[in-house]
Amino acid sequence: MGKKTPLYQSHLDASAKMVDFAGWDMPIHYGSQIAEHQIVRTDSGMFDVSHMTVVDVTGDDAGAYLGYLLANDIAKLKTAGKALYSCMLNADGGVVDDLIVYFLRAGFYRVVINSATRDEDMTWLNQQAADYQNLSIKERDDVAMIAVQGPNACEKSLSLFAEDQASQLLSLGRFEAAETGDFLVGRTGYTGEDGFEIMMPTDQAAGCWQRLIEAGVKPCGLGARDTLRLEAGMSLYGTDMDATTSPLISGLGWTLALSDDREFIGKQALLEEKSQGVQQQMIGLVLKDKGVLRNHLKVVTNAGDGEITSGSYSPTLGQSIALARIPAGVAGEVKVEIRNKLLKAEIVKLPFVRHGKSNI
Repeated sequence: MGKKTPLYQSHLDASAKMVDFAGWDMPIHYGSQIAEHQIVRTDSGMFDVSHMTVVDVTGDDAGAYLGYLLANDIAKLKTAGKALYSCMLNADGGVVDDLIVYFLRAGFYRVVINSATRDEDMTWLNQQAADYQNLSIKERDDVAMIAVQGPNACEKSLSLFAEDQASQLLSLGRFEAAETGDFLVGRTGYTGEDGFEIMMPTDQAAGCWQRLIEAGVKPCGLGARDTLRLEAGMSLYGTDMDATTSPLISGLGWTLALSDDREFIGKQALLEEKSQGVQQQMIGLVLKDKGVLRNHLKVVTNAGDGEITSGSYSPTLGQSIALARIPAGVAGEVKVEIRNKLLKAEIVKLPFVRHGKSNI
């Protein structure tokens, strides 16, 4: 038996197909993964993401600690509610995990990290805290999280809130959040669509889930979440990057604050990698021949071989797409080895899909 989120019974009541995901019993779909994917692109769907690890980092040393821990610079977070996406790295520049950090007020940050790396991440967070005296790191198992995503997601989510709260939430920009009673609502997500990620006390999760259903929001499983994030060109930890790959070869160079005097874990390794010349690049691929792109398939280029890190069928495009790590500088057409055949694939600019429409 796996761990269960506060919405486990709600998933069973909705006839979800449950699977093991990093030790959690989670819904993969509620009947049709493709239908769930399309509802997020055209209307609104919701995901139980309560398996994610929510950590509150507080105290006078919280800012200095996170400034050293994270490769992106939390000094950018000057206004309460602002959020930032970042990697935390090991000394070799490899990605320990990717995460979102919310600045709630002076000395109070909320960090959301992945579920599959929960134990390793908590060990890492506590190890790096040893030199900071005024610091508290608290894992929040009493917090559930629902992601409501899609062009109509924000409007339909407002049924959970009073009129004055709804007005405040609609005024949020992307990567901004607001505390509303016991809730923290962020205009963030992992689908490429607009929407909210709503954190709440665990004992209120099932009631909120039901109210969202009554507002016309459809439950969606992890299968659709994966194809949505792939179309949006968003990386998945453990697949597109891990502790052996740097952000520079994982399409995450934009998350790095390397130019200032701030020291952070892994910075020197990244500077050395840049000075020697980054050898690989993360690119988007669209298959031109008939077939399906899958993880770990070989990509053959005129500069050497690469590998697909995430591949799947795109319901929005009706084509097979992938993220792949290949030699730096390669552009245009490449070949992918599928069942001992070399099939044509085209390198395209990410994301594959923007606001529900093809971007290629």
